[in-house]
Amino acid sequence: MTSPLAGARRLWEELASVSPGSFPPKGEVKVLVSPESGTCPKGWVGVVTLDGSALVTAPDARVAARVREALRGRSVDAAGEASSYREALPVARVLGPAALSYASPEGFRPVAAASAVEQLPGHHAALRGLERAAGHEDADEAALDGITSPAFVVRAHDDEVVAAAGYQLWPRRTAHLSVLVAPAARGRGLARTVASAAVGHALAAGLLPQWRARPEASRRVAAALGFEELGTQLSAEIPGDGYSPGSG
Repeated sequence: MTSPLAGARRLWEELASVSPGSFPPKGEVKVLVSPESGTCPKGWVGVVTLDGSALVTAPDARVAARVREALRGRSVDAAGEASSYREALPVARVLGPAALSYASPEGFRPVAAASAVEQLPGHHAALRGLERAAGHEDADEAALDGITSPAFVVRAHDDEVVAAAGYQLWPRRTAHLSVLVAPAARGRGLARTVASAAVGHALAAGLLPQWRARPEASRRVAAALGFEELGTQLSAEIPGDGYSPGSG
C-alpha cells in the first residue's frame, strides 16, 4: 500500500497542476509557475510543505520571480509561514497556514463511542441545523456541506444533531475530513467520536484520510485518532499592479 506521505505528495502535485515528482528534496523550496493551481484561489500563490520540502505555485512568471527572491535563503518552515511573504511582498490577503495530517490503517486509533453514532445522507437537513448552531465561521472551517460520504452524527436528547463528520472524495483516492460540533456540546469528546466513524469508513473503502486544520483543538483531535502531521498549506494573494521593488 502507498504510504501516506507518497499519497499526499501525489495529491498535492495533481492539485497544483504540476508534473509528478515536482516536490523538491527534503530541505529545499521549489517555486513553479502554475496558473491553474488548485492549491490556492485562482491568481494567488499556493504553498504546500510536506516532510521538510516546500512546493510553491505562482500564477505567472513575474510573481514566481518575486516569490523566489522573497524566499531566497529561507528555510522550508519559513516558506510555510505568512510572515515570510508579508515581510518581503505586498501581500493583500493570506489563508492559513493549516496543518496537513494523514492517517494509515496501521496508525489509526479508533474511538470506542460512548454516544450512539448514527449514519445520515451527506445532504441531510439536520446537518444544516448543526451549521447554523455552530455559526458561520466554524461552519465554513468545517465545510460539512461539501462532503460526498455519509454523515456520521451524534444526537442530543432532544434529537438535534450536535456533532457530525464526513469526508469529501478528493483526487488520488483521498478522503478530506470535515468535522463539526455544536458549541454547547464541545468538550465531551464528540469530535473524536464522529470523526473516528468517518475515518473508519474511509479506510474501509481504501482511501487516504486527510485532516486539514488551523485550530489547535482540531489538530489535537486528529493526533488523538492517530493522524500524523506531515506538512502545511498556505495561500497568499500578491497583487500584480503597482508593484515596484521596495514597495512591500
